Amino acid sequence: MRWISAVAGLAVLAITASSILRNLVVTRGLGSALVRVLWRITRWLLRRASAPLHGYEARDRFLAWLAPIVLLVMLWSWLAGLLLGYGLLMYGFSGLSWPDSFREAGSSLFTLGFASGARSRLNALDFVAAASGPVVIALQIAYLPTLYGAYNRRELEVTLLASRVSPPAWGPELLARQALVGTVDELRGLYENWERLAADIGETHTNYPVLLSFRSPRPYRSWVVALIAVMDAAAMHISLAPTAATVPAARLMLRSGFIALRDIARVVHIPFDPDPRPDGPLRLTFEEYAEAVAHVQHAGFPLERSAAQSWPHFRGWRVNYENIGYALAHSTDAVPALWTGDRDFPSTPIAPQRPTDRRPQEPPVR
Repeated sequence: MRWISAVAGLAVLAITASSILRNLVVTRGLGSALVRVLWRITRWLLRRASAPLHGYEARDRFLAWLAPIVLLVMLWSWLAGLLLGYGLLMYGFSGLSWPDSFREAGSSLFTLGFASGARSRLNALDFVAAASGPVVIALQIAYLPTLYGAYNRRELEVTLLASRVSPPAWGPELLARQALVGTVDELRGLYENWERLAADIGETHTNYPVLLSFRSPRPYRSWVVALIAVMDAAAMHISLAPTAATVPAARLMLRSGFIALRDIARVVHIPFDPDPRPDGPLRLTFEEYAEAVAHVQHAGFPLERSAAQSWPHFRGWRVNYENIGYALAHSTDAVPALWTGDRDFPSTPIAPQRPTDRRPQEPPVR
């Protein structure tokens, strides 16, 4: 019986150590089944708790706790796994009872040092256990600055985007607003910034998937909605005005964007076609696209093609990222914005509200 306990203890320690290394040390987007299970359970509990509430803002306040809870439960799960593993090992290599074995394991793991049963046979295990607890806690502490650094870089660009288009972001409105204020040429800088941000998101959110659950500080902002909006704006820009000076930057931004989304999709197991046909199926309809083209045209955006002429080109771009973008917006319970798919909770897509154009009145001529 005791040798079975020792083998089981080694297995538990191996699984726990693998989970710790895969999430905190090996930055290859490996993740672990433990974190995925914790994320699903916590998300389900929070969504159930927020179900009686009405309005997206109330739900968003509940869902904002998802990432912090997952981080805390990860730490306690690893510590519990270490306690179980060392307890089983101590029972297997000593004549202690079950309670005494786990008492000594806990005393060593948390460096309390109050238990001392079968010391001559357990010194090595006590030393290893005493080192394991602080190491795991230190790794978790070192892990947090990396997460929040990536989070701050992401949210800075999402916040800056709010000055160009009111949240929740929508690609056609982004183009329309720039046309209204005469800053269409400035979109080059926006596309360049989001090309770099998309690469950053693709690198950080695959290595640390828990970042996907970190919500923006404001309820109607969302990194995935903002990324889809900028990509839609770039795709429309290329399709409607193919000779514009901003086209090269828009192309690079689009490619960086859908590469990042595909990298994330591989980590979170979202199926996608790596080489879709340009005329592949879209959930966005031509009628919706034609209304958006009329919207940007009314704002004064310079068009070189009509909606019908530009649709095949826009479709050829959007087919690369639509399914993944919709799936991420759905799984992260993002704000229900236009052109971002449906949600698990009852919702109607929220359109961005354009601020009122107020200008000072000139004094009367005397």
